[in-house]
Amino acid sequence: MTPGLDEYFDDPEADDELDDEADLPASLGEADVARLPLVAIYADESCLGNGREGDNPGAAAGVIEHLNPATERLTRWDYWISEPATTNNRMALRSAIEAFRVIGRKGGRFRVLFTSDSQYLVKGMTEWVHGWMSRGWRRKMGEIENLALWKELVTAASPHAVQWQWVKGHAGHPQNEYANDLAVAAARGQTTSAGARTSEFDPWLAAQRTRRRGMVDPAPFPVGRPFTPARPYPRGRSAPRS
Repeated sequence: MTPGLDEYFDDPEADDELDDEADLPASLGEADVARLPLVAIYADESCLGNGREGDNPGAAAGVIEHLNPATERLTRWDYWISEPATTNNRMALRSAIEAFRVIGRKGGRFRVLFTSDSQYLVKGMTEWVHGWMSRGWRRKMGEIENLALWKELVTAASPHAVQWQWVKGHAGHPQNEYANDLAVAAARGQTTSAGARTSEFDPWLAAQRTRRRGMVDPAPFPVGRPFTPARPYPRGRSAPRS
C-alpha cells in the first residue's frame, strides 16, 4: 500500500453499511477540496446477455490509482463484484458504489477523478440526480430505475469531491479496457475481490502490447490538471427508502 492511504483501503473489518442520504456531509469549500488527496478511478461494467430474457450474469470492476506526492510512485488497486442476474445499468452504478466503498472504508475523503464509459452513470450523477433529489427522489414522469442504487451511490460519493468523466468504451483507452476485462472475467466466474487488491494492470498492459501493437500509453495520473468537482447534491429533501 502507498504510505498515507493504507489506513483507508482494504479493511476487512470495516462496516459496509452506508448511512441514509439525509445525513449527507456538508459540501467542501474550494480550499478544502484542494487539500484532499487525489485518486483516479477507472470503472466499467459487464452483463453477459444484457437485454435477453432470463437471468443474465454480470459484474462491475475498476482500477484505483494514487500518486504518492513524496515518492512520486504510482500505485494501483483493483476491485470487482458480480451478480448472477443483473443489467448493464445496475452494474454501472455498482462500479461506482464499490469504488467509493473501497476508498471510504475508514472515513477518508478524497478528490476523485472518476472515469467511466457509461453515460447512464455519468449523466445520472452530474445531471439527473439533482432533479430527482430536489423532488424527493421522484421523476416528473414514471419511476426511477434502480432507485435504491442511485440513493446508495449518492451517499457513498458525497463525502468526496468527485469529477465525473465519460470516455468512449472499447476505443483503446488502457485503463478503461482493463476495467472491462476485469468485469467480464468477474461476470463469467461470478467472483468478487472482497475489497481492493494489488493491481495486475502492468502485466496486463504488457500482454496487450505484445498482442496489439497499437495499444496506446495509459492515461497519465491527473496531478496538476484542472479539477472541477460535481456540484453538491440537494439536502433535506430525502424521500423514504424504497
